[in-house]
Amino acid sequence: MNLKILGYTVKDTAIRKVKILTHLKIQNVLCVAVPTLLGLIPSVVLSENNIVSVVGENLMFDQTEVTIGAFENFVRATGTVTQAERDGGGLVYAGGWEQKAGWTWLTPYGQAAHPDEPAVHVTFDEAAQYCKWAGKRLPTEKEWIIAAYNEQRPKPPQPFARGQTYQYPTGDTPEGANCLGDCGETPVIKYSSKLSRGTGHARVGSTSAGVNGLYDMGANVWEWVDIPDKLNKGTRGGSWWYGARQMKADYKATKPRDMAVVYIGFRCVNGSKVDVSAYKKVVSN
Repeated sequence: MNLKILGYTVKDTAIRKVKILTHLKIQNVLCVAVPTLLGLIPSVVLSENNIVSVVGENLMFDQTEVTIGAFENFVRATGTVTQAERDGGGLVYAGGWEQKAGWTWLTPYGQAAHPDEPAVHVTFDEAAQYCKWAGKRLPTEKEWIIAAYNEQRPKPPQPFARGQTYQYPTGDTPEGANCLGDCGETPVIKYSSKLSRGTGHARVGSTSAGVNGLYDMGANVWEWVDIPDKLNKGTRGGSWWYGARQMKADYKATKPRDMAVVYIGFRCVNGSKVDVSAYKKVVSN
């Protein structure tokens, strides 16, 4: 069928009703799958998790980290039992890695959590399985870096400028991210009573939108990215456990792909076209 969107006629669109997170409320909306149109508009509803931001011509990032609510839909549909659940709980670092009983994607700090908190205690392969189920995939490290630091929206809001490369996913400063000590006030949930360091993560979409309209590419929780290593996979962006240094593009980190940790989450991506020149601009900045 044909559909008019923002003045453009879209042919053979796939339209279905889904539930997405919009301004922290679950709402029913129409989901329009229009890859040929995505380069013309800054964002479009595409997944059951959230809105996507278009980076470049055909690289579509989840605007937020995958939520507990979205991951629960996946678990119910597939019957997945995560490794952290099978092991009795995920990990936290407190002078060494410690396993915490009952800390899983559903109860990240061992107690009931809100559906719009990020899904953590998820291994790389579990995150990849979720993205595949959602019709997407995990980003490569190169894709993630482009999206986090190089502004590619045609007309981004101030203070962002098209083509500009930034030091942080939040812009010229780390202000507005949920990091430890360096980022100003953020709306964290304050799980500090459960932790030996930091206060824990914030709900997705509750901090400041950054480069390319993406939330929490810097801090909140590390995000899994694919790298050419069979045993270890990349984690990018830093987390609530760290200061601003880990938010920079030159800070590389890896974890065993089967590790499930309280401060590692993920987001999904769709599309296949990567602007290599944008990547080179970021890493040489």
